[in-house]
Amino acid sequence: MIDKIDEHISYIKNFSSRDIDSIESLKIQFLGRKGIINDLFSKFKNVPSDQKKEFGQKINELKNLAQNKYDKLKSNTSKSTKSISEDLTKPGFPISKGTLHPITLIKNQIIDIFSKVGFELSEGPEIEDDWHNFTALNLPKHHPARDMQDTFFIQQDPDILLRTHTSSVQVRYLESNSPPLKILSPGRVYRNEAISSRSHCIFHQVEGIYVDENVSFADLKQMILYFTKSMFGKSRLRFRPSFFPFTEPSAEVDIYWGLETETDYRITKGTGWLEIMGCGMVDPKVLENCNIDSEKYTGYAFGLGIERIAMLIYQIPDIRLFFENDIRFLKQFKQ
Repeated sequence: MIDKIDEHISYIKNFSSRDIDSIESLKIQFLGRKGIINDLFSKFKNVPSDQKKEFGQKINELKNLAQNKYDKLKSNTSKSTKSISEDLTKPGFPISKGTLHPITLIKNQIIDIFSKVGFELSEGPEIEDDWHNFTALNLPKHHPARDMQDTFFIQQDPDILLRTHTSSVQVRYLESNSPPLKILSPGRVYRNEAISSRSHCIFHQVEGIYVDENVSFADLKQMILYFTKSMFGKSRLRFRPSFFPFTEPSAEVDIYWGLETETDYRITKGTGWLEIMGCGMVDPKVLENCNIDSEKYTGYAFGLGIERIAMLIYQIPDIRLFFENDIRFLKQFKQ
């Protein structure tokens, strides 16, 4: 019986083929459920005791040899088949390019406009303390923004929170740098607001500040005029008196958008005017909180929401679209 196993071993060693059917037949013949190897294992109990060790070793040798031979021939056949089936003259598959998010596109455009007139970028942490987010910016203890329903607090006493504006970045920069300075602070901010088509608890702001000697409101108006011309191609502005704790005087800036289309009527509520940003002269108390001489230096500040600008330029009706990551929406901004 051992001689018969040696014959099988010799047969497998000499076996060679590139035909898939022949290779599969070899596997069935030796490794199948009713194959030669299983048949030999079933006869193991009839082998004399003094031959069982050698018989078992021969069967295992045969089994390993058959499995290795099958794997090797199958592998070679697969490679050969693959190389024949591939047409190297065919054009390659197109690479699908992604696109920048519309928020990023508008942010980069705003940064580019202000960087041309000397503004430098400054960034800060999204998790802020009470001093940089409220106190240094002249927000009193009773201000509504300090309430739990308007701000996401992480802890209290001491207060740690998600920043409600990027003005906190300006405070940090003013504390560690001396005038003259001209900085732009883009970033993500958080407010505890109900999510709707017009508002969201997460949004993006760009705030700018310029501090130097003899800075006036006229300088601020000229800068905003330059921005609106560059961004929208429009120069008809309206400044409405307003209130912000960190600027005095303060103003809301409206741009005349026009009433050429039905969409213009809807977004301007039939007036043609559209609010785009808030601005004002930096309050002397804010400068003093940052160890800057308010008698010598003055400055202006402004801030605008990136989502609002993007919705205007791209005519997007719902702010929630910016946060849904819907590929059908995002691929429309491919450049």
